[in-house]
Amino acid sequence: MRSYLICDNEDILIGMRLAGIEGTIAKTREAVLEIFEGVVSDRNIGIIIVTEEILSKAEEEIMKVKLEKDYPLIVAIPDKNEEKREDYIARYIRESIGIKV
Repeated sequence: MRSYLICDNEDILIGMRLAGIEGTIAKTREAVLEIFEGVVSDRNIGIIIVTEEILSKAEEEIMKVKLEKDYPLIVAIPDKNEEKREDYIARYIRESIGIKV
């Protein structure tokens, strides 16, 4: 089982490749959807990692797969922007346990 990254940032992609995770850069919604559909259909990929920016470009489609299918596991990671990261962590806590931070 492999992991696969879909992001829009070259630095994140390089870092993940150094960790042994393959990936692709997608800049448009259409590119995100095309890559995502291909990765979801690949039974060798067990974990799909997307950045928050990628998730925002195709949130409805990604969340549908995340909620309806047991496989693959879809994980959203924060982007390099620290302001978004604070929002991401607060939103994650709020969605997970229902407490506003």
